[in-house]
Amino acid sequence: MNIDAGRIFNFLPIPTDVHFGFGTSRSLPSHVRLLGARRVFIVTDPGVRCLGLVEPVTSVLEQEGIDYDIYDQVTADSGSRLICEAVDDLKAAAADVVVGIGGGSSLDTAKAVAALATNPGSPLDYVGLHKVGNRPLPTVAIPTTAGTGSEVSLWSVFTDDERKLKVAIGGVLMYPSVALCDPELTMELPRSLTASTGMDALAHAVECYTNKVCQPISGALAMQAIELIGVYLQRAALCPHDREARYGMLLASTMAGMAMNPTRLGLAHALAMPLGSWDLKIPHSIAIAVTLPRVMQFNCSAAPERFVDVARALGVPVQDSGTLDASDRAVSAVRDLADAIGIPKGLAGYGLREDHVRDVVEEAMKSGNLPVNPRETSKEQLADILRSCL
Repeated sequence: MNIDAGRIFNFLPIPTDVHFGFGTSRSLPSHVRLLGARRVFIVTDPGVRCLGLVEPVTSVLEQEGIDYDIYDQVTADSGSRLICEAVDDLKAAAADVVVGIGGGSSLDTAKAVAALATNPGSPLDYVGLHKVGNRPLPTVAIPTTAGTGSEVSLWSVFTDDERKLKVAIGGVLMYPSVALCDPELTMELPRSLTASTGMDALAHAVECYTNKVCQPISGALAMQAIELIGVYLQRAALCPHDREARYGMLLASTMAGMAMNPTRLGLAHALAMPLGSWDLKIPHSIAIAVTLPRVMQFNCSAAPERFVDVARALGVPVQDSGTLDASDRAVSAVRDLADAIGIPKGLAGYGLREDHVRDVVEEAMKSGNLPVNPRETSKEQLADILRSCL
């Protein structure tokens, strides 16, 4: 790796206390006590509860005599009204710590609920970056998917119910206090979700590493994440009870989540927000998984050396190739991986039509991920990328 000795950069602090490994979720009671809390408010979704992933957590709370309440109505990309409802339930329960259990929607909802417990008004009042003024209630994030990295992210993504548009609250106060990353809780994740959320983790790492503002600390975390995903994603998707693969994928997801906080991402994530909005509501991980190879193909000419690094991290031999050819091999490797784990070829099956393109692109162009994307992008170019995903 070549280092620019004249470069000045900032790496945002990650105040989350991260605990990683099989069985770490069972340490929740000790963290609740260390946070000075007496009553726990658990935020999750019906699917996670149905899979039996909440009961092991509540059972250890019961064993330690810690009271809790459960809010299990989280939906994909939870809406602003749902967050307000959960905040009312939290206040009625007089809970003093929030525990999110689930994928990105549950963890993001938990973070928003914790913030609104101590800040007045609607979640829509805080959309943007660094608008939350009062420290949220302590939050413990327990991920059950290996994809979003929300357990170490400063963002909470949800839906503005009035506009039916995905929005986000961001800032250093939004980090969870504690992340309990237990690969055991990912073992029952269905193959399709393992595949698409794994591609989301890969996109975090690739878009972080290749964008204009990536610096050495984020780059090192992103590279390690890409290497882990190259080894373990297909194994985790095809052999769900492969403990080593589940460990490797959750580790990759968490590392990619740490990497992207200071850098933002790129075009795939710019498109994914509006693709999950309005009546489209394409699942975030599916939108990312389908758009990522197309976005990489568009971008690789702007940062070919970076994409060569990506190819190398994915285990692709590049020593016999020129830079441009080797960077193209990164795109092929991601396409091949997506095919191997059953990622859909396009988004038409999820409702995307030609008449959606204009509105999706108009909204995507407002994203903070556009300015850091490695290649300057016009509306017409972004529309062409999106049309290739039909």
